[in-house]
Amino acid sequence: MAEENLPVHVGIIMDGNGRWAKKRLLPRSSGHDAGMKRAIKLARHARDRGIKYLTLYALSTENLNRPKEELDGIYSLFRKYFGEYASQLAEENINMRIIGDISVLPADVQDKMLKACSRRNASPDITLVFAINYGSRAEIVRAANIAAERGKKVTEEDFTRLLYTGDIPDPDLIIRTGKEVRLSNFLLWQAAYAELYFTDILFPDFNNAAFDRALKDYSMRSRRYGNIKGDI
Repeated sequence: MAEENLPVHVGIIMDGNGRWAKKRLLPRSSGHDAGMKRAIKLARHARDRGIKYLTLYALSTENLNRPKEELDGIYSLFRKYFGEYASQLAEENINMRIIGDISVLPADVQDKMLKACSRRNASPDITLVFAINYGSRAEIVRAANIAAERGKKVTEEDFTRLLYTGDIPDPDLIIRTGKEVRLSNFLLWQAAYAELYFTDILFPDFNNAAFDRALKDYSMRSRRYGNIKGDI
């Protein structure tokens, strides 16, 4: 694929970890662990393919309603991966970042996440963004409240800068694994003109070749942004 046909920013709704584990008669925590391993490998591959931003939907605001046992398992994985991989990824020129309200997470988990994100390279090859306790509606309400508190009318550009992703380009491509065909409250404002790609593959099985197929599909699309291009 020519470099000009590659997306700058890819978002992935990492769906199917639980079903992946169930198919193998494993606890759901094993599926989430496999998903995190795949996420790290995918970040490295995306970097090598020339992607500049990769945003992964790791934990939605709605996910916090899941059973305590499952959430405790997810928090343990956050401790592990944000602790073990932070310095390693930084050495590989991969910056880590979080969007969402992590203030409700256990204090030690917050601490590991903040430390991981503080290891920043000035010119990273790729920025790996984890959406954690993230919901797009909550993000939009938060931005609207900030604008209201400032007491000024805002333009679309002003409002965009008030979002968690205010300094990140909008996603060019959003991928959802796991068969479902919806955005599930993920980057709704930012995805206004994103290309969407859905696959039945469960996220732990969404390997580098599957990611490349999504990139190839994207490269063959014509993005119009509401305009008319070419023949109709």
